[in-house]
Amino acid sequence: MTKDNRKRHAWLMQIFAFAVLVVLLQPAFAKVPAAPAMTLYQFAGDAKIPYYKKDQFARSGKKKVAGSLAQGSWVVPCLVIHNGKPLTASDGTPYVGFEVLFDANKATAASTKRKMDKIASREGLMVQNHHCDSKVKYVMNAKRLVNRTKQPFFAPKGHGGTPARAENDYDEIIRTFHNSSQCEKANRHLTGRRDALADAWEKFIHKNRRKWSNDKLNKAKHLDYVMRTAIYEGHIGRGCSAYGACERNIIALSIRNRVIGQCSSAQGCGFEGDFQGAASAVSQYNIWDAYLTQTSGLTSCFLRTDLADEAPFTKLQAMYSQSVGDISSILFDSEDALQERFVDTDSAALTSLRHYYHPPAMGACFPNHDAVEFITAAAAGKNGDYILLVNQRIKVDKEQGDGYSFRDFRYKLDDGADKVTISDTYKGFVIDGRKVSLKKPTRCTPYGVSSKCRFNNVERYRKTPFWLNSGKLVEFKCRVRDIGEFCTGEAQTKKVSIGGKCDIDMMPVVGVR
Repeated sequence: MTKDNRKRHAWLMQIFAFAVLVVLLQPAFAKVPAAPAMTLYQFAGDAKIPYYKKDQFARSGKKKVAGSLAQGSWVVPCLVIHNGKPLTASDGTPYVGFEVLFDANKATAASTKRKMDKIASREGLMVQNHHCDSKVKYVMNAKRLVNRTKQPFFAPKGHGGTPARAENDYDEIIRTFHNSSQCEKANRHLTGRRDALADAWEKFIHKNRRKWSNDKLNKAKHLDYVMRTAIYEGHIGRGCSAYGACERNIIALSIRNRVIGQCSSAQGCGFEGDFQGAASAVSQYNIWDAYLTQTSGLTSCFLRTDLADEAPFTKLQAMYSQSVGDISSILFDSEDALQERFVDTDSAALTSLRHYYHPPAMGACFPNHDAVEFITAAAAGKNGDYILLVNQRIKVDKEQGDGYSFRDFRYKLDDGADKVTISDTYKGFVIDGRKVSLKKPTRCTPYGVSSKCRFNNVERYRKTPFWLNSGKLVEFKCRVRDIGEFCTGEAQTKKVSIGGKCDIDMMPVVGVR
């Protein structure tokens, strides 16, 4: 063998040895999905989420607030490793370090797009673990994180449109408000939108008190709030169908009955006639909470004339126009007028309905699968590597030491059916046993309706409200104009029924104690 051949042979052997080493070390390389960018959220909680000094919490477990971030901010969480283990509270809840990607307090329409593009770039990233680096100084409760994909909402610039004909004076006032500078200012910022909308209405009323009477201005404000809740609390996908219009009427009726004759502060009603308070109570309608108002467009000026030809505003404006006449009558006219909207419906139910629920939106449960757990926040480990699990379901497998092996359990609602996928995404990792209960689901029924209902083929299960059995299920029948799901059909007056014992889409319930 020549000298050159010997060199070439030695060089090839080095490459071979390196390749073998790569194969042998492969298990130590990136094997799990990186912790995704997550949103700060606490239902009906304070607008700000606190964080604490890492070193102080690690030493004593004491939580002295060091600062806060606004709900709706996006962070990348990581696990602080202390004495070889993730930093947790006594119940196993991780207190995580974080990198701020998006501060909701500083958001603008332009900055939001740039930040969301950066956040999306993390998708598909694989890592060895979710450990923090030494730069992390602060930690927060991982239960304040949610894995959401919906982006913050800012209304776009419009391109002109034709003003719609108002149904009545209240409608005219509402449309004028939506096109006003006061309404526009309410959504310039991402945070505080619920309070900003209320302030915008007060300023609009003050400015226009000579054009319309104070009574009409205030009633228009209350009607605007009920319309917003009826549209966004209902199923927007049903559009201007008869069922969708009837659904909105039922939601408005339940608000009416919480305000007239049965005003209760527990349900947001501050005084007789306080439709605004009852319709926007966060404890009753989570669509009004600090985070969801950032993403839904609920507080936007969606009736702006210049948005009439812009999606999704074209559909929202059509739904509003279809329902505003009925709902203003439900709120402000006599009890006799209710019979015109709800035909052949028990008269006692018309004035006592205060509760309803949407079965598809209730918590998913899986009685046909053993040991499925929803993990709010937990750590899982494997050979000194730890990962963070937040807001996800797992299939619990074998007990191992002080925890359990598990698999990733995901479902997708597809054409009314839950499609389940179980995968070994975190192979070999063991979840902290303190966060696993192994309890069987309760109040879990086919489609989330009465357990007395019978179905030949069940494609999803949902949890029922704890108060369901204290009331009576009632069928409501509406006479409404049907314009079709896409709000483009020819208007036809139809009768439609909602509720009763086995409606899997909406359940009005009267007499709830």
